[in-house]
Amino acid sequence: MQLDGVRILDLTRLLPGPYATQLLADSGAEVLKVEDTGAGDYARHGQPRSERDVGAIFEMVNRGKKSVSIDLKSDDGTEAFYRLVESADVVFEQFRPGVVDRLGIDYETLCSYNEDLIYCSLTGYGQEGPWSDRAGHDLNYVGLAGLLDMTRESPSDKPQMPGYPIGDMSGGLFSAFAITEALLSRELGNTNGEYIDVAMSDVVASFSQSVAYQALSGDSAEPRPGETALSGKFPWYDSYATADGKWVTLAALEPKFWRAFCEAVDEEHLIDAHDDHDPETFATVRQELEDLFAERTREEWEDALGDVDAAFGGIYTPAEMVEHPQLEARGMIERPENAPSRIGFPARSSEAPAGAGETLPAQGEHTDSVLSAVGYSDAELEELRDADAIR
Repeated sequence: MQLDGVRILDLTRLLPGPYATQLLADSGAEVLKVEDTGAGDYARHGQPRSERDVGAIFEMVNRGKKSVSIDLKSDDGTEAFYRLVESADVVFEQFRPGVVDRLGIDYETLCSYNEDLIYCSLTGYGQEGPWSDRAGHDLNYVGLAGLLDMTRESPSDKPQMPGYPIGDMSGGLFSAFAITEALLSRELGNTNGEYIDVAMSDVVASFSQSVAYQALSGDSAEPRPGETALSGKFPWYDSYATADGKWVTLAALEPKFWRAFCEAVDEEHLIDAHDDHDPETFATVRQELEDLFAERTREEWEDALGDVDAAFGGIYTPAEMVEHPQLEARGMIERPENAPSRIGFPARSSEAPAGAGETLPAQGEHTDSVLSAVGYSDAELEELRDADAIR
């Protein structure tokens, strides 16, 4: 996973796009964060603030990048951007459809400067369709994709907002995958440059595979919350409160896991219930499990069942998660000596890259050095700055 030598012009802001380019930067790519000459990436100014007095989200997804501040609404600024495109591998943008055309930085225009360019557009709903121009945020995307409907215990309950922005993060992740795939395709000689259109709602919709066969059947078997194997239908695949007010998960879908669980808690009389799909049996078993788990604390259950092959685990808060020995052992919680702690790259590799580094770019910090490298003289840079085309 070494993308050294790959240059990405990153026009995105806030969370989805920057998360994608952080993954690519962690893999060795050079990411030039192209910000406007005004506020720049809004995430810089968001709450909560980090120890470095920048938006905490900005700090989490912009390490090791370079910032170039250019006014793409000015002719001089656009010309400077074209100069950067000539030596870039990827342009990645997150504007609403039509904005890049108005700015003159659309795929067709940029291909005239670099025919091998890979261009990725990340939006909420994609570049076409009746909702393509609609404003949105994560909650809207997971609502369209069917996920929000399936977050409740029954169809009569209120949908529950996911604790993490699933559309944002999955959209960023899939964009990073698609960009890497396009780079590989180009390297293999199968393609030259190409255009990639990623919609966050599409990505979340693709997560519906476990219920898609029902959703696509067109009959009364439509998947409903609380009524599918993975949304609460089975008492052996559910969460339960413990004596200390915390929660645990039991995911004993396979008979062998259920048997191991029942034997470990001395409830062998429940083993055969796994083959009984009577709703009354489900209700009886669920009540017994609720009473059972309420007898001990989460940690006591962890001690009792942690080594049992029963698909059991605790439910942890984010604060508990970052201290958990499993994630520590995987290196997911990185605690650099002279930098804030962070969530690490979610894969291990025998060819791991050096990483993106610890520095956060100040807005426009690398404007001069980057533009000098593509041929701008000091005098020309001063003229651009006087014209407010760069910062």
